[in-house]
Amino acid sequence: MKKLNIIVVIMVMLPLILCAFANIKLGGITGKITPVTGTSAVALVAGTDTLRAELNQGIFSFTNLKEGVYKVWIKGNAPYKDATIENVAVKDSSTTDLGEIKLQQ
Repeated sequence: MKKLNIIVVIMVMLPLILCAFANIKLGGITGKITPVTGTSAVALVAGTDTLRAELNQGIFSFTNLKEGVYKVWIKGNAPYKDATIENVAVKDSSTTDLGEIKLQQ
């Protein structure tokens, strides 16, 4: 009888749990760094987590991000300086476009 009760509880709870995770919508962050040769890496920082993005002709994109506030860190190649963009907000199901980011010498 206990086994049957446990199975019934699992059968009732499993769909509820799956529905809760199905409603999570993910966003992203994109941008373009100029000059194209001025950077070697782009990273996204959230708390203690860091995520790197691939660079393609200075264009970067972070996808599948939860709603929240992030920091974008850009590693500059000499003679360009590193750059940080603070408080980048990501909303549900939308992509935040940072536009053109010009590195300083």
